[in-house]
Amino acid sequence: LMATRVGIFKKTVLSAYQNVRKGGIIGITVEKGDRLIGVKLTNGNNEVVLVTKDGMSIRFHEEDARDMGRGAVGVWGIRPEKGDYVVGIEIVDPKATLLVAGSHGIGKRTPFDEYRKQSRGGKGIITMKTADKTGKVVGALTVRDTDEIMLITSGGQMVRTRVGEIRETGRNTMGVKLMGFASGEKLQAIAPV
Repeated sequence: LMATRVGIFKKTVLSAYQNVRKGGIIGITVEKGDRLIGVKLTNGNNEVVLVTKDGMSIRFHEEDARDMGRGAVGVWGIRPEKGDYVVGIEIVDPKATLLVAGSHGIGKRTPFDEYRKQSRGGKGIITMKTADKTGKVVGALTVRDTDEIMLITSGGQMVRTRVGEIRETGRNTMGVKLMGFASGEKLQAIAPV
């Protein structure tokens, strides 16, 4: 599964990539002004969540999109509002939670059952209230209590933290402080350990 910044979603069978050339092969056609933001391997029967910078998200089944060839552009996964864009694609795991983090170091974990299944191509629902306190969403991860994540700042500082130490909160809330910053720094990215 692939997702682009403007909200395009594409599903391609893995066998389409078996004959890779020395110079590579086309995986997706990305239109001008867009870029690929994430790729996930699935079993063909998963649900996916797309998360935007302004805190919106949409959950849908991957079967809502047909399999497409390598050179295809894809279909709408989510239609962000003007000025908004997709920052993350994650696979739904009922035994895990969705962790989202804002640029000001605020984050939260929310159980997937708080995200109702929708049809792809919609505006989505709120996953995090973004405000001056939280900043815009920089990333989203499917996590379990036993996982650890890395928080990376714009100044190159990295903090490793246990997911179990981040309190679970409701979908339509701001969240809790994940880390503090030096003056002028912001959270740049989050990654699983």
